[in-house]
Amino acid sequence: MPQPVSFASKPHLTGPTVSLRPFTVADVDAMRAVLRDPHVRRLTGSVHDETAALEAEDSFELDRLRQWYLTRVDQPDRLDLAIIDAATGECVGEVVLNQWDPGNQSCNFRILLGPAGQDRGFGTEATRLIVGYGFESLLLHRISLEVYAFNPRARHVYEKVGFRAEGTRRDAFRYEGTWIDAILMSILAPEWATHRGHPNSCRHTEH
Repeated sequence: MPQPVSFASKPHLTGPTVSLRPFTVADVDAMRAVLRDPHVRRLTGSVHDETAALEAEDSFELDRLRQWYLTRVDQPDRLDLAIIDAATGECVGEVVLNQWDPGNQSCNFRILLGPAGQDRGFGTEATRLIVGYGFESLLLHRISLEVYAFNPRARHVYEKVGFRAEGTRRDAFRYEGTWIDAILMSILAPEWATHRGHPNSCRHTEH
């Protein structure tokens, strides 16, 4: 059986319209803008009302952000990569494999795209790139995620790549006084081996 690549290895992954690579100091301002976007803050569950979503950052927050991204390359048990628009070289978001469980060959996945990277197919492509790396290079068996019920567009992207819903955390998040469910989803290595992130194409071929 082949040996997995270490999580400490930080790859450069390239697709037709986006590439994934380790963060550099030049990406910090771009990620600062992504993380400050009110729509992004709401969909990621970072705030609980519109007032908080629009709050200005303080100097300590910027310092923490800079420290966070400049230390991602040193992490041996997780993978954080910048999503780069191949046409412009601009950082438009991030993909992350974290919560690694080596005994069970599993981890968590999340993706974050700012306005410049939305509605362009970047999320689907970036998800396929990092999930493929997780199964084919890290030799994971299971990759899971959680998406809030008020974010059906993100759920659609995950389903396009092959994630399946497997449960619900009811009333997991409260926004503007309304309780929101969190949908649990996962994809397994045998499923990826069958369709490589294109489950709908496989279904059409079978029929």
